[in-house]
Amino acid sequence: METLLVILQLVVVLGCLLIGTHYGGIGLGLISGIGLFLLVFVFGLAPGEPPIDVMLTILAVIGCASVLQTIGGLDVMMKYAEKVLRKHPTRITILAPLTTWFLTVLCGTGHVVYTMFPIIEDISLGKNIRPERPMAVSSVAAQMGITASPVSVAVVSLSTILAKNAGITGVSFSIPQILMVSIPASFCGVLLAALWSLRRGKDLDKDPDFQKLIADPEKRAYVYGDGGAEGATLLDKVYPKQAYWAVGIFFAAIAVVVLLGAFTDLRPQYTGEDGEPTRLSMTLVIQMFMLVAGAVIMRVCHVKMAEVPNSAVFKAGMSAIFSVFGVAWMAETFFQAHLDGLMGALSGVVQAFPVLYAVTLFVVSKLVNSQAAAVTAFVPVGLQLGVDPVAVVGFFGAAYGYFVLPTYPSDLAAIGFDRSGTTRIGKYVINHSFIIPGLICVITSCLVGTGLANLLLR
Repeated sequence: METLLVILQLVVVLGCLLIGTHYGGIGLGLISGIGLFLLVFVFGLAPGEPPIDVMLTILAVIGCASVLQTIGGLDVMMKYAEKVLRKHPTRITILAPLTTWFLTVLCGTGHVVYTMFPIIEDISLGKNIRPERPMAVSSVAAQMGITASPVSVAVVSLSTILAKNAGITGVSFSIPQILMVSIPASFCGVLLAALWSLRRGKDLDKDPDFQKLIADPEKRAYVYGDGGAEGATLLDKVYPKQAYWAVGIFFAAIAVVVLLGAFTDLRPQYTGEDGEPTRLSMTLVIQMFMLVAGAVIMRVCHVKMAEVPNSAVFKAGMSAIFSVFGVAWMAETFFQAHLDGLMGALSGVVQAFPVLYAVTLFVVSKLVNSQAAAVTAFVPVGLQLGVDPVAVVGFFGAAYGYFVLPTYPSDLAAIGFDRSGTTRIGKYVINHSFIIPGLICVITSCLVGTGLANLLLR
């Protein structure tokens, strides 16, 4: 009977995740609330702890980033990125994903990629390069950059979770320590996927499907002419000087956060609840400096604050908060209730074969459609099952698994912006444009990350 109850509870959790993904981030969080209700009121489980630290960090980061976007700071960064791409158009398949990866590293969110898609397509069509080649890998690269960003929620969450479980594991790693593994690991994954993409598919002049498409004059105009990619550019747009000031303020805040993470003694010290001297945590440092940076941008750059809630970053961030809130709370409730049984059944296996931890994290990421939510929901379980914290950092790239099905907004946007029709979902759904670049990125990141983590963190 006890085993049956556990199976029914697991069905509730997985069912909520599968149903919630059809409604997006906010819907996923709300549907997860139903699962939480059933676990507590019907099955009688003790409610877990909601991920307050993670949610507040997301709130602080999106507050700053959305103010930056409202004043035009993100567009300024996109403009400089476009200059690099147009200067070397024949290398678009390599440079585009590296550019979107770098933009995510700077901004902490993969949603910056949307502005780049029409530009990437315009450059590709102008050089007779199959748009699928740079666009698919650029969408994947933007999400891979999350594990390499000092201000991404996933990185902050991982650092916070490692610190909270230091009493169990005996070790904790700071954000700079995580980044010195995750940045090169993530970069290598993106670069290898970009190199593979150079030869994918047929050139446009040899692709019968594309040639059939543009044989129709109206469709040719749609692809090349009015309403198509032609002329998609940010280079001719003029931004106020305040937009450039905002970028400088934002980068300065990131630099301070990295500095405080690298040098613990620079952080304030105070007396903790146990009466012992305690350094200010990096979670609170990031929250504080994102709020400060947002406030300085608001005041110095005279941002119209009424427009901030309408920014794409703000909307995406609020969706992420709901997703993390519901999913992580539901998962925490289920796993904590059965942790002893899981540890007894799985601890030896997971310790002996850490790759199983990476595979599970990958699957969880697909179910919750969020790297931060996957890290928050499963990394604590992995640590309590006995997974080596070094392995946890090395396998960080496995937190990106939501490319497996082409349902993520950036992937759908890439398909929508590619009017040539080369970036697409295949006949069997799973054979879409993002699956192979995504697998290359994740597998390479995990292999490189594991090697670096063992070399640098032991």
